[in-house]
Amino acid sequence: MQFTLRQLEVFLAIAKTGNMTRAAQQLQMSQSAASSALKDLETQFDVLLFDRAGKRLHLNEQGNQLRPRAERLMAEAGELEQSLLHSDETSPVKIGATLTIANFLALQMVSEYLGQYPDAPISLEIDNTEHIVEQVLNYELDMGMIEGESHHHQLSVVPWRDDQLNLFCSPEHPLASKDVVDDRDLLAAKWILRELGSGTRQNFNRAMHGLIPEMDIILELRETEAIKRAVKHNIGVGCLSEMSLADEFERGDLVRINCPERDFSRKLYLITHKQKHISYSLKKWLTLCDQWKQIAG
Repeated sequence: MQFTLRQLEVFLAIAKTGNMTRAAQQLQMSQSAASSALKDLETQFDVLLFDRAGKRLHLNEQGNQLRPRAERLMAEAGELEQSLLHSDETSPVKIGATLTIANFLALQMVSEYLGQYPDAPISLEIDNTEHIVEQVLNYELDMGMIEGESHHHQLSVVPWRDDQLNLFCSPEHPLASKDVVDDRDLLAAKWILRELGSGTRQNFNRAMHGLIPEMDIILELRETEAIKRAVKHNIGVGCLSEMSLADEFERGDLVRINCPERDFSRKLYLITHKQKHISYSLKKWLTLCDQWKQIAG
């Protein structure tokens, strides 16, 4: 065999960071050693795997072809090592989840996972749909749990659960006293919404097709709690997942706005890279996801 696992490890670290220095730091080796490992790999097979632009290294076509195979090989090598060591430890699993899914589903699922596998290394990255998709595509996450849709050809996207967005306002807002609102009411309101790139915003824009250019969007916030507080102060009206509003609706702190002319139903999705090696740990997590498919959050 003309290549080593260390060479592939260096190659993958550079592919993820786009920088030799950061890759070397990530692998706790000197920059010269990392540079030599990549050079040896390229020289042995007479290929170039990256396009150089100053200090940035970008995967070229050959590098992109090699990457998924190298990712799978390194993952399988890690599992083989554990098997040879007769280790009962579960390999690390890196999950990404959007804000609503993390707060109302994924954190409870992590607790259940650790209850079944107490020593299992697991991490949960919380971000919006756009960034979770990017990290799964870049092999930084083993899988993602997202609220928005993604049609990237390199991703396996599986519908997971049904969800419902709700429009809501303060009890003092004029819309609170209306049994039903229509498009005129929606256009007259001031809106406080999630940021562009979030699944909630993506679904809101879909539901409000034809109205968005004329809507008065006065605030865009990344945090659901900040949106709820702003709406409680009657700054405007909002739109969030029903899961995140149940307590406020029950207490009467916020009021549901009924808008039957618009469809606010949506799906939650599980995403993995099509070339990603499904480790034993990831299989266990995906089994848990399947069990939670119909469990109330």
